[in-house]
Amino acid sequence: MIVRAATPAVTFDSGGVPLAGLLHLPAGPGPYPVVLLLQGFPGNERNLDLAQALRAAGYAAVAFHYRGSWGMGGTWSWANALEDAAAVARAVRTEAFASAYRLDPGRLALFGHSFGGFAALMIAAADPSIAAVVSVSGFDFGTVSRTLDPAARARYVEAFGEELLPLRGTSGEALVAEMERAGDRWSLAGLSPRLAGRPVLLIGTSDDTVTPADVHHRPLVKAYDQAALDHHEWHTDHALSDHRGRLIETVRAFLDGRL
Repeated sequence: MIVRAATPAVTFDSGGVPLAGLLHLPAGPGPYPVVLLLQGFPGNERNLDLAQALRAAGYAAVAFHYRGSWGMGGTWSWANALEDAAAVARAVRTEAFASAYRLDPGRLALFGHSFGGFAALMIAAADPSIAAVVSVSGFDFGTVSRTLDPAARARYVEAFGEELLPLRGTSGEALVAEMERAGDRWSLAGLSPRLAGRPVLLIGTSDDTVTPADVHHRPLVKAYDQAALDHHEWHTDHALSDHRGRLIETVRAFLDGRL
């Protein structure tokens, strides 16, 4: 029997809220390695070009919307989105889900961009069974929270507040306050001991006003010296607008060597 590529809509539960997802399945009988794509804030860039390229290379790729975003129920918060990402990472490895979609639950990688890069590193550090993690233009909440003077704080309140149209139940002030409360618990450098010896790909973007490389990327390259680390820094913007092909090639090469 010929097994064709398919793109089924799937649903995940997190905190009692159903989350809409999309599963990109390759052709063939499987079982396929799985890449969970974690989008940033507020989720304008979903990296579905990467999902399609990974499918063509034999990977199953999963994308979904966080609680309180893009029509999902519940309310948006950084912590809720972290819980959602961890819940989906567990769900795709359950026997029922993996069997239904011909997935290999032992070969799961996380890919995240911006807030999603932060989430990918946080979840991978907490779960040693995750095989590999990719963070692109990752936002280091712990570093930012340590450097918030009143002027910088006001800029973040304004910047977060301008992105709320697809989100519900939050505000720029609430998001900054949550980041401040978390403090060093959300420091990406602090994850280093739990990522020692594990495959990590970091991609920084130096023409980036959202996660400038000198703040969010280069310190992590130094901190993760005990990880099985690949790292790159490219002269491009936060969305990697003129580096999408290079991003796809780099992520695929990294995963091919680990999954």
